[in-house]
Amino acid sequence: MKKLILFIGVFSVLSAFAAKPRNKYVRIQTVFGECIVKLYNETPLHRDNFLKLTKQGYFDGTLFHRVIKDFMIQGGDPDSRNAKPDVLLGNGGPKYTIPAEFRDSLFHKKGVLAAARDGDMVNPEKASSGSQFYLVQGKVFTDEQLNILEERRLKFKLPEWQRQVYKTIGGAPHLDQSYTVYGEIVVGLDMVDKIAALLTDDNNRPKEDVKMNITLLKKREARKLERTLEKDN
Repeated sequence: MKKLILFIGVFSVLSAFAAKPRNKYVRIQTVFGECIVKLYNETPLHRDNFLKLTKQGYFDGTLFHRVIKDFMIQGGDPDSRNAKPDVLLGNGGPKYTIPAEFRDSLFHKKGVLAAARDGDMVNPEKASSGSQFYLVQGKVFTDEQLNILEERRLKFKLPEWQRQVYKTIGGAPHLDQSYTVYGEIVVGLDMVDKIAALLTDDNNRPKEDVKMNITLLKKREARKLERTLEKDN
């Protein structure tokens, strides 16, 4: 009987562990440094699509083609690969979209990965681009600014704990529940700040091309990273 109880206990622990899938991590490399992004399990459609494209090398050699200081840096357009100077970019991508995966707990704090998309007029379901994404730089907000934003744009109240993040770390709260957030930078946030500071043309394209390569972290490397992050927290 004791052996049976012990077996059931071990099985329960293993089952609980298996029920919580490990996070996947990707490395984004540029001449301005690199960052590591954790993909959220809460947004499986976006996570799996991003992983698929990463494994295909889809993003390699493409540009961060749209950069707006205190807002975000955007990439993922395959047409940006080897694009000539002054060419307008941002219309490329696979011939599919991804259904929105809005989660109340996932919001546009500084450093998150989120999906670009077509505007509401042609895309009322707010479906995401099949490949284009952005990394949020954002800015710090005051209570007064957040109150105005809630009333005039969001039409809902931000949870107090999210307001605290926007008032300290910063972000882009006006995009909440309109664009799918599906990951966050856990190492190398300064890469975003460096790219966001670049000079751009009238189309917000950096005058200096910023190419990227994205790779999936191997299991051993991901586990080592998680242990480091746990110690730091």
